Amino acid sequence: MTKTSRAKNERMLPLYEAKMFHQFDHRWATYFPESGFREVTLTEKQDPGFAVLPRYWVREDVVRDALPDGLVSMMGFRDITNGTNERTVIAAKIPPVAVGHTAPLIVSKRPAQGTACLLAMLDSFALDYVARQKVGGTHLTYNYLQQFPVLHPSVFDDKCAWQEEVTVGRWVLERVSELLCTTEDMVAYQSELGFDGRPFHWKPERRALLRAELDAAFFHLYGLDRTETDYIMETFPIVKRHDEAAHGEYRTKRLILEVYDALAESTRTGNAYHTPLDPPPGSKT
Repeated sequence: MTKTSRAKNERMLPLYEAKMFHQFDHRWATYFPESGFREVTLTEKQDPGFAVLPRYWVREDVVRDALPDGLVSMMGFRDITNGTNERTVIAAKIPPVAVGHTAPLIVSKRPAQGTACLLAMLDSFALDYVARQKVGGTHLTYNYLQQFPVLHPSVFDDKCAWQEEVTVGRWVLERVSELLCTTEDMVAYQSELGFDGRPFHWKPERRALLRAELDAAFFHLYGLDRTETDYIMETFPIVKRHDEAAHGEYRTKRLILEVYDALAESTRTGNAYHTPLDPPPGSKT
């Protein structure tokens, strides 16, 4: 999304503030001069052409000059956080735009597939559990980020223990691409991830299952058993409270444990894991 300055005929890019994005969502909040920021509605999220509006704009040439040469992928994370928040680490893939100081960047010249797997890991409950033990104040700084237990990139080149016909990376990317690429401005990134076509539809129930599959997978990849996974999920009381208010149960935990058990069974028997999603991740819905 760009606009043109009428005074100087200059192209302008949005200045993203941290409140504008959330996990797997670069359209969390939008700005209106009359009322300030508000959350994007479900109807707006289901419109692949909808783009959030920023409070401020920055000249495109200034943004381009600030970005490193050869940049392949860029993600932002929220600086303002707390170990008692619903989630401690909130990272998202964002387009090449200007960002405010409360949205530090992770930029990479590595292939987009690798940074997408990193994003999925940063937004997982397994990593978040460790993050909330480390973050002692209200700022998630680069110093904290560098201490998090990030899996080595080679893990994603291994065959999936629960679906040996694909690598761990491919299995993760099929789900990440569907969560991220729901807008027209993400089609190019979708192609970089190896999935061509039109944007995926935004379906809340389906997204909940996609995220449960990713979270369950990362609990396995970190070597956590079922009892540990159950315990960790109980350390997110705000997630639990919101789930119980909306669904009458701790749905997030139930979905993750169901997938965790299915992945464990597939790993034990050698029978490939079959997703309950129809069509499977990576297909257009």
